[in-house]
Amino acid sequence: MIAFLSRLFARAPPRLADAGPGDAASFAEIHAASFRRGWSESEFERLLTERSVLAHRASAGSACVGFIVSRIAADEAEILSIAVATARRGRGLGRLLLDRHLRQLAGLGVRRVFLEVEGANTSAMRLYARLGFGTVGERRDYYAKSAGAATAAIVLRRELG
Repeated sequence: MIAFLSRLFARAPPRLADAGPGDAASFAEIHAASFRRGWSESEFERLLTERSVLAHRASAGSACVGFIVSRIAADEAEILSIAVATARRGRGLGRLLLDRHLRQLAGLGVRRVFLEVEGANTSAMRLYARLGFGTVGERRDYYAKSAGAATAAIVLRRELG
């Protein structure tokens, strides 16, 4: 009986899949909860219709619980955003999304990937370092904070092939 109940209430691992314009509302909701200035549903919808954009979503049941979006230009890509729903953070979902995304970028001929991260976001910085990203630049006072303060954006790069 205990084994049956354990299986019944066990959480299935999130499913990863390609994303498209139909995911714009879910992405906007997760983004707004994750960043100081969330992107709107229409911003995501426009972005997700671009031919140069690659996006993946993570779903648990019918709910979107995370996403990653990048733009490809020649043999380079920039990760524009990655976010995981607040209740799902700290469980490795960001790493799963990044792993799948980077593999698909490599399969499309992308040789290097860039991203920006707030320097104070230590958990993201650790994740990117574990996945082979290295610092290549810094944009001082890039992210606005309350009371006029700002923090740096760290520019990271990873070679794929």
